[in-house]
Amino acid sequence: MDGKKTVLADGARPGTAPIRRQSLADIELQAARIAAMMTQIRATMLSPNAAKTAPTVSAAQLAALCGVDKSKIAYRLTRGDLPEGHMVGNRREWRMDEARDWVRAFRSQHLRPEHAAGTTLTVANFKGGVAKTTSAVTLAQGLSMRGHRVLVVDLDPQGSATTLFGVLPDAEVEPEHTAMLLFGGQQEDLSYAVRPTYWPGIDLVCAAPLLFGAEFALPARQTRDPGFEFWRCLDRGLDQARADYDVIVIDTPPSLSYVTINALMAADGVIMPLPPSALDFASSAQFWDLFSDLCNQLIRSRGQDKTFEFIDVLLSRVESSDAASSVVRQWVLEGYTEKVLPIEIPKTAVTATASAEFGTVYDLPRGAMNAKTFARARDAYDRMCELVEQQIVAVWAMQVEQLGG
Repeated sequence: MDGKKTVLADGARPGTAPIRRQSLADIELQAARIAAMMTQIRATMLSPNAAKTAPTVSAAQLAALCGVDKSKIAYRLTRGDLPEGHMVGNRREWRMDEARDWVRAFRSQHLRPEHAAGTTLTVANFKGGVAKTTSAVTLAQGLSMRGHRVLVVDLDPQGSATTLFGVLPDAEVEPEHTAMLLFGGQQEDLSYAVRPTYWPGIDLVCAAPLLFGAEFALPARQTRDPGFEFWRCLDRGLDQARADYDVIVIDTPPSLSYVTINALMAADGVIMPLPPSALDFASSAQFWDLFSDLCNQLIRSRGQDKTFEFIDVLLSRVESSDAASSVVRQWVLEGYTEKVLPIEIPKTAVTATASAEFGTVYDLPRGAMNAKTFARARDAYDRMCELVEQQIVAVWAMQVEQLGG
């Protein structure tokens, strides 16, 4: 024994853990300390300029994005009408903005027709930890690489999507950078909050903890004005964005809140990431049950209706070696039938590494991880983006047909 004694709180018995009381002042200090750490971490990981940059694209990757053979890239270079890129050693690379010029030239048949409106996609789930934000941001990046102009609207007060774009919600986001002014009634159109991002082709409406205020502002407006339809606030606020952008991707809070209801009511399509676990499956059942009840109360009781062009269930965080997940996967297929996308997003070290670096699989350069593991993760997200894009293109085609009729 070294003669030291454990100091116990009043009334504590020997052998028990000491009580560590924390006052509000202690919590404030902790919050400030963590915020300062986040600033240092981001500055270190994103040095020297504390800003993210989109990855470059090789000739092989460019050919894959354009959907052509690599030889066609070499031939088109001789015409000199598209960005030449730059040489790195003995190979040619293109910045992401340059690659988008190529993609738009080669994939014109997949781009939004002149008279079609931008398609709004809401990524939603009742639970956290299902890869919702990762799916939303990766989808936005994947669609951007396919030539589309994308707006990401972060509606989760935690601001996870905002963080993935290199913006710190606590330190760098003001009310005018978020949808809060729209929900509060100070603005009627969300365009005021749009800001560019490091990723060419993607703009962002940020989120921060102050967005929790929308859960009070929306019902308060409804109380003051019985004619105000709180669930249509975001839908109407995106009218200009639907003209300016090809796709709007909305990331939502992990709850069926006033804000989530707005996001769902504004959506043309809904994507629900769903890990094959029993608890997640049960939670998804509750989500749709509650949403159906709300729709009946808010919409159908007023003689109105809401139609989604598509609803996708995305199996996420799938561990192929987990026997229990195989059983739940079958539940998902039987319960959601044709809504289940024919692709599974694996739980891999690649996604974990990307998340630790405040990014997605598309932020990681090839060679950053084991080639086989990287390809498995990247190919799954590529296929997800392809499947969603096919549905978006079908929606545009339907709009054009209706206008022509």
